[in-house]
Amino acid sequence: MIGYYPQQRAYADPRESFIDQHMPLSGSNDSSAEQYLEANGSSNWFDIKLEYALPWGATEAGGLVNYEIKNGLLVSAPSGGSQWNPLTTGASVLVLRQFNRYQSFEFENDKLDGAVHAIELGILYDNTDFPINPSYGSSQYLSISHDAGWLESDSQWSFINLDVSKYFSIGPSEYASQRVIALNFWTGYSPSWELEYNDNNDRRVTNSAPYNEGATLGGFYRMRGYDQNRFHDKAVIYGTAEYRYTLKANPIEDIRWLRFLHLDWFQLVGFVEAGRVAESYKASELLSDIKYDYGVSIRAMMAGLVIRTDLAKSDEGTNVWIMVDHPF
Repeated sequence: MIGYYPQQRAYADPRESFIDQHMPLSGSNDSSAEQYLEANGSSNWFDIKLEYALPWGATEAGGLVNYEIKNGLLVSAPSGGSQWNPLTTGASVLVLRQFNRYQSFEFENDKLDGAVHAIELGILYDNTDFPINPSYGSSQYLSISHDAGWLESDSQWSFINLDVSKYFSIGPSEYASQRVIALNFWTGYSPSWELEYNDNNDRRVTNSAPYNEGATLGGFYRMRGYDQNRFHDKAVIYGTAEYRYTLKANPIEDIRWLRFLHLDWFQLVGFVEAGRVAESYKASELLSDIKYDYGVSIRAMMAGLVIRTDLAKSDEGTNVWIMVDHPF
């Protein structure tokens, strides 16, 4: 994607600038919501991803799994969830991703820009019944990303990521065809991230991922009550719980001129989130002064995709996000 945007915002400090020792770093857990850069500029990205489904479990016979659904709900055999055993159930996938980012901020008398050319290597074990809309089972994803400072990249950095989800079905009810409790835990750490000090004891961050990569919270996936990429640091911890209530009623099912939407169901969701970024991966720091938010969501299965509108509130305001897919 290539785009040029007015007033794009970054909760970040200029890379080469030392920050006064008495001020928190922009984007840190203690930073102010007013500490950001904002200007017109470009935001471009290009990704290449290769996935290899390992030949056991649900993908023993081939790399694809076929699902049969009725009214947006799975009616064929699930691909996982009955037990936790990668050799017999679920899909194990090796992931190789090469991703590139370029972003610029064009101020009146200056221009800041930066680029990323990084590689991610990961392994996914998806042991859910129906990955598009899971009702039971679990998934785990472990990865490491690295930018060696290739091409226009101006720094080297690494990031280790662990993402774990668990789903519990509590069955249908009088008005719901499906009720699910969904839990997610995410944590990450950047071993390359360092602080550099000058003679005045002012500091700057070196060898770190950009503010929108790595240990980042805020936006339409994690900590939805905060602005996009509001928090970022060396380490991160995050957890959320959702209650997903899929309605039996479909008010547009019999409206002929809307049938082109192929809308199978509506889902009501309530959620809470908690997260923290920190300068070290220590429980004493990560488990103190945690940020919280909560919200509601309306989701729909449309043409085989989950479309969602999330409304989330935090101590910094209220956000509305419109996005494709569940956040996890």
